[in-house]
Amino acid sequence: MEEQPSDANLFKDEFTVTAINSAKYDRVSRISGHNTTRDVEFTLDVNTEVYEMQPNDKIELVLASTLSLDGSKDDGKGWRDTQHGETTLADMYDYVCHGKVYRFEDGEGENIKAFISFGGLLLYMVGPMQRLTPLKIDHVYLLIKR
Repeated sequence: MEEQPSDANLFKDEFTVTAINSAKYDRVSRISGHNTTRDVEFTLDVNTEVYEMQPNDKIELVLASTLSLDGSKDDGKGWRDTQHGETTLADMYDYVCHGKVYRFEDGEGENIKAFISFGGLLLYMVGPMQRLTPLKIDHVYLLIKR
C-alpha cells in the first residue's frame, strides 16, 4: 500500500473510540475517542448507515489537503471527478468526507481546538498546537479506516 505524501498529510494518528452517542439522530452517531498517546481527543459525527463504529474500535484518522497520491492540489476538481481507473487516497480508506475548517480556539496550556464541518457532520479536535496548526486551511478531507 502506498503511503500518503507528507505535503498532503495535515494530520494522521491512530485512535480508540471511547464513546458513541446515537440518541439525537436516526442515522448519525457522535463518536468520541483519543489517540494512543492521549494528547489528542476528538468528537466526530458519523453517518452510521455508511460506517458503523463500536466502543473500543481502533481507527486510523487522517486529515489531508488532497486525495491525489502525488500530493498535487485538486484545482477545483471534485473528489468524485477522477479519471477512469485513477487511484486516490479515498481508495485506501473506508469512510471519506470533504469539509471546511471553520473555527479554531485556544485550549488549555499549549492545546488548541479545531472545528471542521463535513456537510453538517462535525469534527471537534483538541490537542497540541504543533499537531493541529497544519489544519489552518480552508478545506480538508477526512479519511478513516479500521
